[in-house]
Amino acid sequence: MNHKTGHPRGLVVAGLGGGSGKSVVAVGLVALLAGLGHRVVPFKKGPDYIDAGWLSLAAGRPCFNLDPFLMAEEAMLASFAEHAAGNDFVIVEGNRGLYDGVDASGTYSTAELAIRLGLPVLLVVDCTKTTRTVAALVLGCKLLDPKVNICGVVLNHIGSARHERIVRESVEKYTAIPVVGAIRRMKKDIFPMRHLGVTPFQEYEGAEAALQLLAETMAQSVRPEDVVPLMREPVTVPAEMQGRAPDRGRRVRIGVIRDAAFQFYYPENLQALEREGAELVEINSMAAAELPDLDALYIGGGFPETSARLLAANVSFRQSIKERAAGGLPIYAECGGLIYLGEKITLEGEDYPLVGLFPVHFTLEKKPQAHGYSILEARPGNPFYAPGVQIKGHEFRYSRVAAWPGEAEALGFAMQRGVGFMDGRDGLIFKNVLALYSHVHAVGTPQWATALVGKAREFAGQREGTAAVLKSD
Repeated sequence: MNHKTGHPRGLVVAGLGGGSGKSVVAVGLVALLAGLGHRVVPFKKGPDYIDAGWLSLAAGRPCFNLDPFLMAEEAMLASFAEHAAGNDFVIVEGNRGLYDGVDASGTYSTAELAIRLGLPVLLVVDCTKTTRTVAALVLGCKLLDPKVNICGVVLNHIGSARHERIVRESVEKYTAIPVVGAIRRMKKDIFPMRHLGVTPFQEYEGAEAALQLLAETMAQSVRPEDVVPLMREPVTVPAEMQGRAPDRGRRVRIGVIRDAAFQFYYPENLQALEREGAELVEINSMAAAELPDLDALYIGGGFPETSARLLAANVSFRQSIKERAAGGLPIYAECGGLIYLGEKITLEGEDYPLVGLFPVHFTLEKKPQAHGYSILEARPGNPFYAPGVQIKGHEFRYSRVAAWPGEAEALGFAMQRGVGFMDGRDGLIFKNVLALYSHVHAVGTPQWATALVGKAREFAGQREGTAAVLKSD
């Protein structure tokens, strides 16, 4: 930490594109600095759970998300300032290529985020089968937008000492940007891969060993004494912008199904529920016999398909969710949670029964069925959002709706951007249950936490009223 001002210093780790190695560098740098005893807070640019999970594991503390598309700028900067405070270093991992955004102008790109945060960029370049051309690529990035401060370069997939020497000399000669590290080509990926990319660390038994190997690789390839001096203090945000939402009433118990099947939860979402007055109760859907006593339930995304056999086997738990939903329990489910509330999922020709709250048959495809940002408008009958309210979210799924007897007009949202559940609609509704494919982030959709906790309080009050009537009778 800069002890004169009390502010941390940091940088943004970016690449020329997906697969460049920025996750290796970002996670490795976090692990290396944390291993030296520094307090490091990681951030991930864009909607992401998996890379963020690895960053969190490396830091030993939550990784937070920054997304200029999903979040209003003021809210994003306030969240950044709040979570960065009190730490020594800030490491922000970008997404896609440095200048890649939603249009030709690079809107919402990693470069724009770096400028807004006031942080320099550590650029990671894949040097496979190339030498001097790397200098041209780095120079192009430097000149495209002079407001972007590329403070250093890390060379990835270096084949030999000679290869490193030529690339290093070329980059430093033509760009005047220092090369602060070179990572040799590895025989296998440090991060385990599967159909959605990197495997979540929660599902990988060798996660700690992989992290240790990564930290050792970084220690050999990138010296902290070369990187830390390049870091800068980020922009400051007035203290009044960092205010916490007040507890708005009575405490309520909200269950969060969090296990190997359901693991996609933004830390900010859970914090937002707590700030609104919720006590969070974590539940394992494969081990618990039934739902505990709750005022509401939150089922996030994840990979229910990888645990389908265990989910199907826990009949009593599935039945308890269905019964509680019929009794009016507020339930908010996203993507994997939506699938779980369906009738069944078919994997490699075998059917696995699910909760059965909605008569939906799901299958898993080899290609993505939806991938990207979404914009949704709430329709009448939605239990959590008023009609006409617009929210921003994101979709990333390989599942497909194979059969559903319902009508698209009955779904809770009209899609203005994205795929949704069916025919430009998203959001299955049953009493106080809303299940949709789009994920939301609490910083970008602050009304989400207020609505879920509000429904929980409403349900708790109804239960107390019913109990009082029964007692009087």
